[in-house]
Amino acid sequence: MKIVALAGGVGGSRLADGLARILPAGDLTVIVNTGDDFEHLGLHISPDLDTVCYTLAGIENLDKGWGRRDDTFNFLANLQRIGGPHWFSLGDRDLATHIERTRLLSEGKFLHQITKDFCIAWGIKQIVLPMSNDPVRTMVITDIDGMLPFQEYFVHRNCRPKVKGFRFDGGEIACPAPGVLEALAHSDAVVICPSNPWVSIDPILFMSGLKSSLAQKMVIAVSPIIAGNTIKGPAAKMYFELGIQPSALAVAHHYKNIISGFILDSLDKSLSPQIAVPVMATDIVMNSQEKRLRLAQDVLNFIQTL
Repeated sequence: MKIVALAGGVGGSRLADGLARILPAGDLTVIVNTGDDFEHLGLHISPDLDTVCYTLAGIENLDKGWGRRDDTFNFLANLQRIGGPHWFSLGDRDLATHIERTRLLSEGKFLHQITKDFCIAWGIKQIVLPMSNDPVRTMVITDIDGMLPFQEYFVHRNCRPKVKGFRFDGGEIACPAPGVLEALAHSDAVVICPSNPWVSIDPILFMSGLKSSLAQKMVIAVSPIIAGNTIKGPAAKMYFELGIQPSALAVAHHYKNIISGFILDSLDKSLSPQIAVPVMATDIVMNSQEKRLRLAQDVLNFIQTL
């Protein structure tokens, strides 16, 4: 069974890891949001790509969910000491990734090629693709602070500004990275991971050709919201501030035109009758390797029943 996973952030990376541990390597392609990418200290930072890759490689920081395991922060401490911008945490091992990516981009390599080379170096056998080689930048429209680049909103301001909407600069002209549309065309099913619908999945779907590629596919979405809240990240806060009651039902409605099935947590099972597509209720919290595997198997079983 060939599966394409659309992912970003911690929840997306953990389900992708669960799927990777079950499926043959050649049967899983992970398409990763790059709307979070930004330039910092002259470096090209790809937060979601790195989170997914570090997780698939088994080298992620298990406590934080992002960054490298057992990393040190000597660079950041010294940057702070001399008055540099230290709001975005860059570990010393993590820093090597950004420096080398930036160097290779400056030499004319494309992001999908660099990602492939990094995956080989880290021992990742699955196919990991950035959604695009073209710059797409997620902008958060806020009530008082105006338009903020996503990392400014998410990290520097710790999600404090009230959200009024989103814009994906460059998304209307960005082309899917080589391999993205091909992977979708040859897939048996597409899994929308439990990532933030607004800022991790929508930038992928915003690109030309993505939604039309999903039109004839079985698409399963996994809710990132459990009992009105998220395990990590601001998705529930965003729904609330946009005037939408945060819930698994709201997530299902968000994807209503593209999904064939929906997976929500057992705590939200009572919402199932209000969802127009077939629903599976299960434990979707992935706070251990065993739970990642179990949820991934549940997803695959659900696909088979459909």
